[in-house]
Amino acid sequence: MPKLLTPAQVRQYEDEGATHPIRVLPAELARKCYLEIEKGEASHGPSFRKVLRTKPHLALKWVDELVNHEAVLDAVEDIIGPDILLYNLTLWIKDAHDSSFVGWHQDSTYFPLDPAVQITAWIALTDSVEDNGNVKYVPGSHKLGQLRHGEQPGSGSLLSKGQHIVEPVDAKVVKSISLQPGEMSLHHTWLVHFSEPNHSARRRIGLGVSYIPTSVQCTGTVRHTAMLVRGVDRYNHFDHEPRVSADFDPAVEPFRQDAIARYNQARDEQVALKAKLFAAAS
Repeated sequence: MPKLLTPAQVRQYEDEGATHPIRVLPAELARKCYLEIEKGEASHGPSFRKVLRTKPHLALKWVDELVNHEAVLDAVEDIIGPDILLYNLTLWIKDAHDSSFVGWHQDSTYFPLDPAVQITAWIALTDSVEDNGNVKYVPGSHKLGQLRHGEQPGSGSLLSKGQHIVEPVDAKVVKSISLQPGEMSLHHTWLVHFSEPNHSARRRIGLGVSYIPTSVQCTGTVRHTAMLVRGVDRYNHFDHEPRVSADFDPAVEPFRQDAIARYNQARDEQVALKAKLFAAAS
């Protein structure tokens, strides 16, 4: 029996490539995390967004606690099994009346991971609904495998290089993921999904956390770091990340900087490799 998900939610994930909503946090805890973001923005200014962009669990204690939360991991375990690594995470922020968006894409485009079983836990710290730019997806598109992507830097996309799918996808049926603070969705690395601008007068903030089974390997030339958040790692494909004891823990900070550099190098290598493969196939 699943630990947290219902059998129907497990079937939905298998059939559609996503399941939602999943209550994993009390709304009060989600609000507390939101206030931590505002406090960090007030203390550190615009540079705080960069901290939130890549592996913020190695900088901020509240993020570390959130990605190790028992309910979050129970839901992830129901899909990928009990031995779990945290690969990466990003705070996705759309401010009020924010024109930024995320084009149609697959998470796998940026991750040099094999097999392609990475799962994204998208944890809502505010509401994430139609008018403030929630995530939408094509159900069943995870069964299509890896699709060709192109780049459009400077387009207003929240993705690093404006990556987006450039081959035809049947999007006659599109589902919307509506979440309230403390709810979560899960989606497959091959799921075709996107999000529109925030047309509302309030912020939309969610934490996108990438989890993988410990059996997954990196396919690029860069050895990655990852955090063992549950179970046992019998494979040693990653250098294990330490947990912080406080915000910007000086004992962890050098490791964080190195981990981010390795992640960015591997991501750029992966995107370039995929671009060559896409060009050869076109």
